[in-house]
Amino acid sequence: MPNNNSAKKRLRQSEDCRLLNSARKSLVRTERRKLYDAIEAGDADAQVKCYASFCSALDKAAKHGAIKKNNATRRKTRAAAALRVAQAS
Repeated sequence: MPNNNSAKKRLRQSEDCRLLNSARKSLVRTERRKLYDAIEAGDADAQVKCYASFCSALDKAAKHGAIKKNNATRRKTRAAAALRVAQAS
């Protein structure tokens, strides 16, 4: 347990950040699931829409530090590659 006031405040702040980061990561996972479901279904319009929302969720998570910038870029690249393969076939 924290013994001084600054440590107590830091504990409160880290708890708040942990909850926000958890929510942001959860949104990224949800959007990724929607994208890959749309790819499996073969709906081209839904694929493009889901890809845009997935990229937006990744960018927001990276902006706030929930995930690293390169991690977001790598995930967007892999999703784009999967989208290209799905639209080519």
